[in-house]
Amino acid sequence: MEWIERFNEAINYIEEHLSEPIDYEHLGRIACCSSYHFQRMFTYMAGVSLSQYIRRRKMSLAAVDLQSERMKIIDVAGKYGYNSPTAFNRAFQSVHKIAPSAVKNGGVSVKSFPPISFRITVKGVEEMNYRIETKEAFRIAGVCVPLNKDIEKNFSVIPSKWQEASSDGTLQKLVQMMDQPPMGVLGVSLCNDTQSWRYYIAVATSQEKSGFKEYVVPAATWAVFPGEGTNQSIQELERRIVTEWLPTSGYEYANAPDVEVYLNPDPDNAKYEVWIPVVKRQG
Repeated sequence: MEWIERFNEAINYIEEHLSEPIDYEHLGRIACCSSYHFQRMFTYMAGVSLSQYIRRRKMSLAAVDLQSERMKIIDVAGKYGYNSPTAFNRAFQSVHKIAPSAVKNGGVSVKSFPPISFRITVKGVEEMNYRIETKEAFRIAGVCVPLNKDIEKNFSVIPSKWQEASSDGTLQKLVQMMDQPPMGVLGVSLCNDTQSWRYYIAVATSQEKSGFKEYVVPAATWAVFPGEGTNQSIQELERRIVTEWLPTSGYEYANAPDVEVYLNPDPDNAKYEVWIPVVKRQG
């Protein structure tokens, strides 16, 4: 399948460039999506973030190099892009749980993480309800937080922003402004390869109110998936969308934000929709 073949080509690119900085945007181009969507899909399919996978692969090869008498620790660190011995030591210990110097001395166990490959497997028959909806551009207003282009570094940023918005009264103010569909509190991930990445907690509104950031979500076609449960359940729904629905849907990611619509934002009993921007896959 072409979709899986693209991801395996991206893995080959990583393998060929482990001694160089990995260009995440180029990985996205190989997979015909943004670097954000590539990282997101990779994490759900591999069960590990892209940056962590690359770190594991580099440190696996670094352990082999350290066992060679010809290479010094500083040489191995430089080979894999670590200009600071301290940073290399930290990365090495995060993978192997021992210092690089211990490997040079010999007689210790190290870990090996081989390259991964992707393939389609037949899973359960649990249904997934969705609808395809084409929507004109709509204006949102709310608060936003900048995101790092390594999505692993954002895992704590977004939950902290939601907690802040809930505790300082922002969510209550936004709900009062909501007067346009989609009717819910929105989590909007604006992550393309041409703009600074940011995440909005917002509502669709026609009202003007100072103090809030505005953004116009562009016209797009969306695959809309309903769900309910805890905040963890939306993560599971997003994983199933990427690993089960998207590969065989005939669609691929479009260049528009991802949107989470919280119809009932109670974290213990949420009702929500996940909006994935899509275009028909060519060929």
